[in-house]
Amino acid sequence: MMNDKPKAFLFDLNGTMINDMAFHNKAWHDILTHDLGANISFDAVKKQMYGKNQDLLERVFGVGHFTQEQIDQISIEKERRYQAAYRAHLALITGLGDFLEKAKQSGIQMAIGSAAIPFNINFVLDNLNIRSYFKAIVSAEDVANSKPDPETFTKGAEILGVAANQCIVFEDAPKGVEAAQNAGMKCVVLTTMHTRAEFSAYHNIIAFIEDYTDPVLQELF
Repeated sequence: MMNDKPKAFLFDLNGTMINDMAFHNKAWHDILTHDLGANISFDAVKKQMYGKNQDLLERVFGVGHFTQEQIDQISIEKERRYQAAYRAHLALITGLGDFLEKAKQSGIQMAIGSAAIPFNINFVLDNLNIRSYFKAIVSAEDVANSKPDPETFTKGAEILGVAANQCIVFEDAPKGVEAAQNAGMKCVVLTTMHTRAEFSAYHNIIAFIEDYTDPVLQELF
């Protein structure tokens, strides 16, 4: 783990705090193939699900294919479909509620660093009543460069007033782990969407967990 106890936890949201990535995958696949006519498989969409919605559309269709207004409309429609499908299943990953409370009681500051738009972040925080745990929220709209650029996490740490080497990032995606590595931060990986083998390129991972009941997390306190 770490020689010194961390002073801050920075959480990605989707796939890290809630196990919802399959719902995002389906919503994106439906939009890309049925609405927009892309010839792309479900698994290929999965590999593209990192960074901002605009980044994903530009990777699939090319820069300039859509106007900014079209990108914004597609993005909101995708999130509406995702929320409609996932709402009945909305829940924190097992053990996270207790973990957040223990971190709060231990004086560890917490932030969210997500490529999601506020529409989705608010959907989770308000419906699960966990907003009070987080002193900083960095969304897609708050950064110029999305993951794997480190800006999402460095900005969160800056708001909290905590040095990068005193932060632990919780992530589920390789590009998110890469962003943490680029920020100089250690990372705990949730294996909700990707296998351990998919993270072999990164040297900043201190633990792999399936959920927040894993006893290895107690070493952080």
